[in-house]
Amino acid sequence: MFVRPPLLKEGDTVAALSLSSGFVTEVLHRYEAGRRQARAELGWNIIPAPNALRGPEYLYRNPQARADDLHWALENPDIHGLLSMIGGDDSVRLLPLLNLETIRRHPKVFLGFSDSTVTLMQFLRAGVMAYHGPALLTDLAEFGGMHPFAVQGIRQATMSAAAFHFQQAPEWTQAHQEWQQPDLQEVKRPFERSDGWTWLQGDVPAQGHLMGGCLEVLDMLNGTPGWPEPVLWQGALLCLETSEDVPPPAQVGYWLRNFAAQGLLQSAAGLVLARPRGYTPDMVAELYGWVKKVLWEAGREAMPVLANVDFGHISPQLTLPLGAVGRLDRGAGVFEVVGG
Repeated sequence: MFVRPPLLKEGDTVAALSLSSGFVTEVLHRYEAGRRQARAELGWNIIPAPNALRGPEYLYRNPQARADDLHWALENPDIHGLLSMIGGDDSVRLLPLLNLETIRRHPKVFLGFSDSTVTLMQFLRAGVMAYHGPALLTDLAEFGGMHPFAVQGIRQATMSAAAFHFQQAPEWTQAHQEWQQPDLQEVKRPFERSDGWTWLQGDVPAQGHLMGGCLEVLDMLNGTPGWPEPVLWQGALLCLETSEDVPPPAQVGYWLRNFAAQGLLQSAAGLVLARPRGYTPDMVAELYGWVKKVLWEAGREAMPVLANVDFGHISPQLTLPLGAVGRLDRGAGVFEVVGG
């Protein structure tokens, strides 16, 4: 159903794109750390797209320059992959400027999360797999070096075979550390032991292509011409996460009710929820209650639901190949990709 882009390999040149915020120019030491660490751990040669380092004010006022960078990276034969610099909040402004035919004719790995959800969905609309995972300024520029779990996740999704098991992170963090202090770049953040995945419901294994992203961004995209057509949602494993804005559990429930009103929950094969950033234990319990409530309302009380998975706005995070066929099996404790 979706074209799998050519796998990346060590020595490849990957373009870093500022498709949303141009914040990178305020933390150039972190940008260089990300490039250096990516070369050491992944073997990638990361270069900036022509407009990627022109600053937040210029990029805010010139969405065409951002779209031009995407098209340049796709059409340039010397560029093998595309990497989001960082998220933001206005990639939706690029929708009238993006050429799906260019994406379709030049399938390449595009890796990003958060506001990059807009662009990830456009790759899927063009029939090309896209990769929900670390950005250059986040996990690739992790304080004190890339986390081995993030490295493994990127490698297995973008550089290895089409089938693999997702692993549970042994540790995780949401600890804040100031990006704009260069002297902290080599100081590792504190991590805590992971409590693992949580299976909320559903005992029958389910299989479908991976779809989804950041719920707040999907909400901005909903109702625009960039919203994926209904057929793209049918039979999907929905992979959904929330941002550092920490939306209340009830708000997540309302978004899921919107999905139900569109028939997306009724046609989905299963649901995968990320570890929610900034949630207290009580908020997590309330969130899970809302999820089960809305699925009951939609007649999907038997849908398999896996929660507390390591992707999205926490570290380290997995890389999800959106468009690839995934499988959930509660009995075997498995979340896996079975093919492209």
